[in-house]
Amino acid sequence: MLRELLATLPKPDPNADLLVGNDTGDDAAVYRIDETRAMVATTDFFMPVVDDPFDFGRISATNALSDVYAVGGRPVLALAIVGMPVDKVSTDTIQRVLAGGASVCKAAGVPIAGGHSIDTLEPIYGLAAIGMVDVANIKRNVGARPGDVLILGKGLGTGFLSAAMKKGTLSDAGYEEMLACATKLNDIGAELGARGDVHAMTDVTGFGLLGHLSEVCQGSAVAAHIDLTAIPMLEVGRELAEAGLNTGAAGRNRVAFADGVRLPGDLPDWRDNMLHDPQTAGPLLVAVEPSGADEVLALFHGRGFDAAAVIGHCGAGEPLITVS
Repeated sequence: MLRELLATLPKPDPNADLLVGNDTGDDAAVYRIDETRAMVATTDFFMPVVDDPFDFGRISATNALSDVYAVGGRPVLALAIVGMPVDKVSTDTIQRVLAGGASVCKAAGVPIAGGHSIDTLEPIYGLAAIGMVDVANIKRNVGARPGDVLILGKGLGTGFLSAAMKKGTLSDAGYEEMLACATKLNDIGAELGARGDVHAMTDVTGFGLLGHLSEVCQGSAVAAHIDLTAIPMLEVGRELAEAGLNTGAAGRNRVAFADGVRLPGDLPDWRDNMLHDPQTAGPLLVAVEPSGADEVLALFHGRGFDAAAVIGHCGAGEPLITVS
């Protein structure tokens, strides 16, 4: 649906300073300021995925800042986007949502310099984030090369955990697992942006692992092979998936990206759902040349991304993902 909507927009006038637009569905826009510096701009917001307002603010802010890190940048400024049903939600609750977002931005060294608020039917919170990146360090969801190693920075499963949360069946352990993952900033992206052996990077969010990897393959004109057993998963998230929990968005992702994916005929339903599960504040997906893969993986682990793992590689050929 998003592709159809964007297809109706008039093409923007050519602009040599717009280094990254929406041609490939990249994570953020990047605009050149001078020969060496560029500005990163992005926005992200959504309705509550947890009941606690402070935690909702933290998760939403983490998710929004991730787009800046995914292009190799560092966020420098944020504006809050707030929509609240003011006749239903107390002032204290709204303040806690804002405080949660502010706590994440403070940890990232990002001032919230303002924003905009409206009265809405459902609660909405997020950020418009501005960052900076050296022109030479810009990473995109295109540029992967045959032979590149694919590294995933966090475990999958926040979609399953969120679904259980909405059903009122999520355990305390599951909630803590979701919160720990969805509030961990992907700030390692700025370091990865400075590496010449990192050829492509994106964050895995609403389109799921296969959806975002499909964009990398299509934009880079490469194939990819994924090792099912190597994909890290959150512990409780995996338990929920194996128990049969699923999300409607996973089904939509499955249909949207089916043409570019080849799955095993005997693939268990829960693994199929895991591959398409939409993530909130999800992991970075990195394509790095083989000689640098060990060092990049060690960098992830050294920065506290304990679940980071090599999950496959890119190859020559049509942009097709093979999972085995």
